[in-house]
Amino acid sequence: MVTRLANGSTSESVHRDEGQNTPSSVVGLLRTPNVNAEREEVKVNNASVTDMKHACDDALKRFLSRPDLFKQIYTHTDVRLGLGWASVFIAAGTGFYGYKVDFEKSKPVVWAGLILYILLTVLQTLYSYFVEGNVVFVGKRKTLDKRIVTERITIASTTTPSKPSSPPAYSLTLSYVRSTSGGKSLLGKGRSNASKGFNGFFDEQGRLDQEVFERWVGEAVSGVIEGGKTE
Repeated sequence: MVTRLANGSTSESVHRDEGQNTPSSVVGLLRTPNVNAEREEVKVNNASVTDMKHACDDALKRFLSRPDLFKQIYTHTDVRLGLGWASVFIAAGTGFYGYKVDFEKSKPVVWAGLILYILLTVLQTLYSYFVEGNVVFVGKRKTLDKRIVTERITIASTTTPSKPSSPPAYSLTLSYVRSTSGGKSLLGKGRSNASKGFNGFFDEQGRLDQEVFERWVGEAVSGVIEGGKTE
């Protein structure tokens, strides 16, 4: 859990993990639905697989980033935003310089700015495709069990097209790492997949049953933490 201090800095609290039979006390929290939570209704066009996927992605992030579960890591978002803003500033600066300076004199700087803008745009695209990929959530959790243990969960989501025998499905690829000593000592890791038809989450009006969805996500994450596979 992250606490913001009076001076604007943040401190990260460490959860205690005592007397647990599972690799992490978070498993019990994941498998206990928060039935009393106040949720805003989520309603989408259930004829659009894209809309349903985005709604599920958002619901997954809301659920797993609860203070008692994981702290969401925004590295991918920060990198993409940094590259995007850098390209915007370079384009604006190059345009302003070309406007203020004589055309012939400004050409070397304008060309340099244009090339740099193209490079940053290409780099942003390559990062999104090859590095970030389909990742929708990266979370970290620290627990204290005689030593500080760090758990990291990475989840990528895709859609499985419909078939004559099955509807379109929401599919997850989950990877989990549990380590200590700042990641130098590996205590455990797991990888699993989970998939379920969108009709298991959305009703005929396109409303998302968030409690059912969270229970399914909780089982999927619990499964990879325990080294199992959830389908």
